[in-house]
Amino acid sequence: MDIVIAFGLIVLLFVALGSGLWIGLSLLAVALLGMELLTQRPVGDSMVLTIWGSTSSWTLTALPLFLWMGEILFRSKLSDSMFKGLAPWLDRLPGRLLHINVVGCTIFAAISGSSAATCATIGKITLPELKKRGYPDDISVGTLAGAGTLGLLIPPSIIMIVYGVAANVSIAKLFLAGVIPGLMLAALFMGYIVVWALFNKDKVPAADVAMSFGQKIYASRHLIPVVSLIVVVLGGIYSGIATATEAAALGVAGSLVLAAIEGSLNWSKFKEGLVAACRIYCMIGLILAGAAFLTLSMGFIGLPRHLAEFIGALHLSPFMLMLGLIAFFIVLGCFLDGISVVVLTIAVLLPTVEAAGFDLIWFGIFIVLVVEMAQITPPVGFNLFVIQGLTRREVTWIARTALPLFFLMIAAVLITYFFPDVVLWLPRHM
Repeated sequence: MDIVIAFGLIVLLFVALGSGLWIGLSLLAVALLGMELLTQRPVGDSMVLTIWGSTSSWTLTALPLFLWMGEILFRSKLSDSMFKGLAPWLDRLPGRLLHINVVGCTIFAAISGSSAATCATIGKITLPELKKRGYPDDISVGTLAGAGTLGLLIPPSIIMIVYGVAANVSIAKLFLAGVIPGLMLAALFMGYIVVWALFNKDKVPAADVAMSFGQKIYASRHLIPVVSLIVVVLGGIYSGIATATEAAALGVAGSLVLAAIEGSLNWSKFKEGLVAACRIYCMIGLILAGAAFLTLSMGFIGLPRHLAEFIGALHLSPFMLMLGLIAFFIVLGCFLDGISVVVLTIAVLLPTVEAAGFDLIWFGIFIVLVVEMAQITPPVGFNLFVIQGLTRREVTWIARTALPLFFLMIAAVLITYFFPDVVLWLPRHM
């Protein structure tokens, strides 16, 4: 009976989200109702502790810092410089500057480890520039939504750390395992842009004047500030000198210095950037708080555990089990954040996964890929909400634009299943 009520709460969540109520408040309201109806736990104490715990994490501090860094880059000449440096190399590739969404997210994913931060930062830089140059909104937004999910797959990745601890596997090997699949997924996204551009030539703005190789090299000087900033942030993380949060602070300081050097920083822009970053983070923070409390509520109700046990009891073949798990994680990802999905289900699923013969390193990357899909799946697709904050467009419209990239992620999962060395080759040669 409790499970029936739990599924009724999920339907209620859809209704609340469809009514236009703020996402975070919808999540909190449904979680509150579920705790009141189906548990004996003190709801007020649980809500306060959960919301405080989910929003006061030191690791989470990286998110507003990276958002602020993106705002600074957006308001300075650095974003325009990045386009000037990359445009000569991409102008002859079908889709032209649309590829900057993918290339930028791939690079920034290696800095932040966060899907939301990657999507927000790159979106702040690319969306206004693409719109100004006449690229269609739907393909610009869709490719950004999909490419932003690379923040979870390309190391460093917080969700990989959570899985590594829960499954007792090497986090270093998980990080290495995510490199090739991450690059492969980026290549698939760029391939989709090429195919779309070949079938929609009239929608792609004309190329700039042809340039010689030497001229392209000279134009690349515009990339020096951006590349320098990336080297500082990446170098800090991979050298072990700085954590992701400390590297984010370095990124903010570096972007402020670069903006000041090129003369595009003044008090007005500084204040505007800080306020905008706070506004976007408050939106994301409310969603995170609501998702954390909903996760707690669903955990006490037992819905994720019952679903996981049901899948384990079906005794499926490895391939059918994989397909079932894809559906299972996507459904859960529609309502819970990726880390919560892993924490609530991995202990129950691991015996079934090991019995089916899946390598636990491979399974970790599989989970990350499937959780990536949930980032662009309504109603609780975090990338959709981040982009909604940037564009003010409807979540359903954003989800439709990202649908082709969702199917590419499914293709990536199938590739890693039939060719597991895509995931395991690097860790094996570690």
